[in-house]
Amino acid sequence: MMDYVEVQKRTSIVEACRWMLAQGLSHGTSGNISIRNGDRLLITPSGVPCDRMSPEEIVEMEFNGNWHGALRPSSEWRFHIDILNSRKDVNAVVHCHPVYATSLAICGREIPAIHYMIAAAGGENVRCAKYATFGTQKLSDNVLAAIQGRNCCLLANHGMIATGVNLERALWLAAELENLAQQYVISLSIGHPLTLSGEEIEKNIELFKHYGPKEISEK
Repeated sequence: MMDYVEVQKRTSIVEACRWMLAQGLSHGTSGNISIRNGDRLLITPSGVPCDRMSPEEIVEMEFNGNWHGALRPSSEWRFHIDILNSRKDVNAVVHCHPVYATSLAICGREIPAIHYMIAAAGGENVRCAKYATFGTQKLSDNVLAAIQGRNCCLLANHGMIATGVNLERALWLAAELENLAQQYVISLSIGHPLTLSGEEIEKNIELFKHYGPKEISEK
């Protein structure tokens, strides 16, 4: 039987999925979310539309890849597990396919330091992970390489990933990344975007440690 905390976590995932749909960060059954739940994780099920998803349908998984319940976990469970396993500072992972971030990913473009908000990514750029078939270990390996030292990344010909110390932070970053991607696409259409120096980005990274939603752990 689920305790109150787990019910709240499951509910927060469902609400987050619906919020992403309303914000245009995802559509249909695309996108997925996971959060750490003690020595396991909770993740969205495969192929269930956000508007029909219930907290009971959120899948509980072990970090060895086993899952519990009637529904299968998201096909992207591998990179969720690998990110959470390799990053103890991360308690939530958000994956979605918004228009501008995905458009840049289709072109294999990273996002350079065109705006100080790039500091939210944790470095001077947002890298684009090399393409691999969805749901594969190869894709997960590529994601881990692209997200090293970063809080988010693009996925070539696919979409984006944002992480956070809690789900609120990860969702905030996903929205900020899509906004940054939109600014970059528009600025490219105008001309040659100016970029900020590495020194300026380092200064902003320090400031961003206390910026955005309050960092309450989701352990």
